[in-house]
Amino acid sequence: MYDERKSVLIVDDQESSIVMLTKILSPEYALLTADNGFDAIKTAEENLPDIILLDILMLEMDGYAVLTSLKKNDKTKAIPVIFITSLGSEENEAKGLALGAADYISKPFTPAIVKLRLHNQIKLIEQLRIIENLSMLDQLTDLPNRRYFEERMKSEFGRSLRDKTHLSILLVDLDFFKKYNDTYGHQQGDKALKAVAASFSAALKRTHDFAARWGGEEFVILLPNTDSNGALDIAEQIRKNVEDMVIPAPSGEKTKITASIGVNTKTDESYNDFFQRADKALYEAKNSGRNKVCSSL
Repeated sequence: MYDERKSVLIVDDQESSIVMLTKILSPEYALLTADNGFDAIKTAEENLPDIILLDILMLEMDGYAVLTSLKKNDKTKAIPVIFITSLGSEENEAKGLALGAADYISKPFTPAIVKLRLHNQIKLIEQLRIIENLSMLDQLTDLPNRRYFEERMKSEFGRSLRDKTHLSILLVDLDFFKKYNDTYGHQQGDKALKAVAASFSAALKRTHDFAARWGGEEFVILLPNTDSNGALDIAEQIRKNVEDMVIPAPSGEKTKITASIGVNTKTDESYNDFFQRADKALYEAKNSGRNKVCSSL
């Protein structure tokens, strides 16, 4: 059963400290433990806890070295680390904070202080995640934005190379959108953009299919594990769904809009070529009459 509690990794080579912290935190948090630095790094990478409580004085690999290693790893660098240690001098605290520790608790500790410091970090994590999520969304359409898409595409492109699987991309551009805006007004133009964005879900039925707003009247769709025939079928369905939409205007007029779509399926091309070939296919669709799907193949 999935545990919805925040997870905390406790790292200490003293069993008594782990037992005490477990007693204090187990009612509120899902706990992981490690009694040495090497296991701590491995556990953090495999489980990605929300917070790490880390002792400094440990044999073989001390807490400073563990923190340095965690911060160098892309998977673990964002996990807040709170030092909890008997080294209570200002010099030790300053060193820990300089290395990237989020907070510093001196032993002997009280349960109330440990809980409060953890609660503060949890609040900060949640606030940062809200800000991060907002920065990745297009505020008009609620689709992921260009920044989010670029991160996702790099990830999917790398996975496709490693696993030798198909990867397809669609560039969707609304036809004569400036004229639509000039005719019906920008508020109606925004309404059309939102309607088109909402229509993608009818064609993108798999959880790993990914649509984003690229900018202006242009959208981009990533289709992992999809060959050229599958990508063309989905593109044609999206084109038809947009063509069939009726977007009511405040005047009562039933407005229409169409889309041109460029399709590319990855071969042995580079990351940049992968996108540019789709862009060339879109250019062909626009120049050959619009409201069309064209492929780079």
